[in-house]
Amino acid sequence: MKRVPRSMVLSMRLPVESGRRLKRIANRHGWTPSDASARLVEEGLRRSEFAFLDFRDSPAGRQAYMQGSTLAVWEVIFLLRSYKGNVAAVARHLGWPELKVRAAVNYAEAFPDEIDDAMSENDSANFETLKRMLPQAVVFASRKKKSN
Repeated sequence: MKRVPRSMVLSMRLPVESGRRLKRIANRHGWTPSDASARLVEEGLRRSEFAFLDFRDSPAGRQAYMQGSTLAVWEVIFLLRSYKGNVAAVARHLGWPELKVRAAVNYAEAFPDEIDDAMSENDSANFETLKRMLPQAVVFASRKKKSN
């Protein structure tokens, strides 16, 4: 059985300023410059292959987001599941064209492990984990009005 390599080495030449910027991004994330360039290339490839896709830093790490929104792809899929897969209903709920919701579905189908991992992380979150990411979070309880 022939073994397929999981990665390949490519060499590239960058302008000096681009190399500095790459090193800054790598340092910010705790990556090597090689890891940073590989991740950024992969993100660029995915952006070119999937409509309405962007990548952003989040408290949970670097994630795929829908362009022009604050929603990560996994959040759109989470919403879609709560609407039992009804793309039109989710599009109405978000005020988006259906094709934007379908774009999230296309990405999720191509990278199911990424979406499942994000959903699992969300399912395991509680107030304590939220508070670590958002130190300003406080517990509050609604007060019921007393009946006369």
